[in-house]
Amino acid sequence: MIESALAALASLADPSLLLMLVAGVVAGLVMGLIPGLGGTGAVAILLPVTFGMDPSSALALLIGALAVVHTSDTVAAVLLGAPGSASASVTMLDGYAMAKKGQAARALSLAFLSSMAGGILGAVGLTLAIPLARPLVLSFGAPELFMLTILGVSLAAVLSRGNVAKGLTAGLLGLTLGMVGTSPTTAEQRFTGGSLFLGDGLSLVAVALGIFGLAEIASRVGQRNKPGEEVKLGGGWFAGIKEWLAHWTQVLRGALIGIWAGVLPGVGATAGTWLAYGQVVATAKDKTKFGKGDPRGIVGPESANNSVEAGDLIPTLLFGIPGGVPSAMLLGMLLTYGIQPGPAIVTDHLDLVYLIVWSFAIASILGALLCFISTPGLAKITKVPFSILGPGLVVVMFLGAVQESGQLGDLAVMLALGVFGWLLKETGFPRPPFLIGFVLAIPLERYYFLTEAVYAPSEWLTRPWVLVFLAVLVVPAVMAVVRRVRARRHTDVDDAHHEPPGEEEGELTGSIWSLAGAAGSLVVFLSGFVVASSYSPDARLVPRLLCAGGVVVAGWLLATEIRDRVRSGAGVRWTPDVGVALRTFGWMAGFLVLVAVGGYLAAMLIWVPAFLLFVSRTRARTVITYTLAASVLVAALPLLLPVDLPVGLLMNL
Repeated sequence: MIESALAALASLADPSLLLMLVAGVVAGLVMGLIPGLGGTGAVAILLPVTFGMDPSSALALLIGALAVVHTSDTVAAVLLGAPGSASASVTMLDGYAMAKKGQAARALSLAFLSSMAGGILGAVGLTLAIPLARPLVLSFGAPELFMLTILGVSLAAVLSRGNVAKGLTAGLLGLTLGMVGTSPTTAEQRFTGGSLFLGDGLSLVAVALGIFGLAEIASRVGQRNKPGEEVKLGGGWFAGIKEWLAHWTQVLRGALIGIWAGVLPGVGATAGTWLAYGQVVATAKDKTKFGKGDPRGIVGPESANNSVEAGDLIPTLLFGIPGGVPSAMLLGMLLTYGIQPGPAIVTDHLDLVYLIVWSFAIASILGALLCFISTPGLAKITKVPFSILGPGLVVVMFLGAVQESGQLGDLAVMLALGVFGWLLKETGFPRPPFLIGFVLAIPLERYYFLTEAVYAPSEWLTRPWVLVFLAVLVVPAVMAVVRRVRARRHTDVDDAHHEPPGEEEGELTGSIWSLAGAAGSLVVFLSGFVVASSYSPDARLVPRLLCAGGVVVAGWLLATEIRDRVRSGAGVRWTPDVGVALRTFGWMAGFLVLVAVGGYLAAMLIWVPAFLLFVSRTRARTVITYTLAASVLVAALPLLLPVDLPVGLLMNL
């Protein structure tokens, strides 16, 4: 192991590899400032760039970005009171209060150093997990790996904040979508409708960027930036550094909480930072200063949000079970390179594991250093309204999605999934279980058939670790049901059916749209069950099992939604933001039509200025500058990176 760790460190001396790491750090810092992107957007946008790279360079680029997104998302939270991500909202409580007192630099220095320490401690935790978990991982066979895939999707659904039934439904929908394409056991085409385009399955990049990227853009384009009182940086950088050293115990505790939150599927950085903030408040003797500029309210959460991402890599690499969306995409990237996380990666690719560890630690240090140097410049990005950032992000995301296959059909799939992801978000369905299910669909099926081929049911179901995983699977579900029953007993009759607001709570939650989502999910599962019946026995077994489970869960959810509608009498809810989102998707569809007709660059020259003028209501000079800069950048990409610009029908005449 020591040899592999030293070899991985030595490989980072390669200028090309180090350049990829630095590029990832810079990209991650910029994306961390843009609301709604975070680690998910950073990995999804950079993932297409890795096509054609060797695994080491690809990992250095992605890990560099993932390690620092939570370092820079603090800038807007402290200076503007408008956090760049949900997890940064915790830091905003005390950071923005401190900034309004003229101590913004002090707050930012506390945040940057804590994020750096959290990333380093997270990398240390990942390092320690390798020798401790390696004997366990090597003892796993197909039954244990099969149970782990089920566990990953189920825990992501059950532990997601909000309605458990919606989480399970989302996870099963992701698994079902992952079955589209060629069966890994019989080479039959499933759920393709005879389309050759769908024969290879759906692109992970298109799915991730649609469900999260386009959906987030549609949700935010209509939101005008209305930050609180703008503050200046001022002085206090060194005062913050000195104060940070005095709170080293909070840094350590926050990082440990973050690592634990990362290991648990579906918890994520937001919950991890709130857990860290909660323990800081709970253990403080004087609680009166929290929310008013207490440095402890910055140190604890900021050390947790970076260590969460490192902790998330522990189950992803060692067990093949992603705990969150960025790690799910990272897992998908590894699978495309033929690298199977789990027993295979700790025996055949241990050097790559240690490359990830070193990259995470170095990126955390480099990210904090760059933030100290460039905060005044970075802060300007946070003042740009999202309606102006939106068209540029759309162009980048669509360009990334088409790189894997080179087919414009991926863009249509991405747009359709963007609408679907927006509906999931707005109706309270958690999206992480959906993407985790999509990534784990094929591994789940492979491990199931390996298990069935080698073991009798009575043999593999009684294996010790299988029983442990079954217990881990059942206990959270039972506890969730118990909590729900207790909540009903201790609340008023009118409010008994409402769950506490979750991270994915949307404007349409509790409306007729939520009921329609449950009904639509039931229709999808019923249709999938019927269509799968025409396949061969081996090809239809897992899809039918998934669809049967989906029918049960979606039926339960539909019955709950109908009961809630009867009690509340809620009707169709249509807000201005809903109209803006749907019009934004219409504009995106128009962009795809232009791409198909005239090619990518020509479509961009028409669409971007039109969007800025008629949707963003931007000044003409800004429109011209924005369009020219974006066009030059896109035109230069094929010269700098392995990127191909789609050619339209007119160019082929």
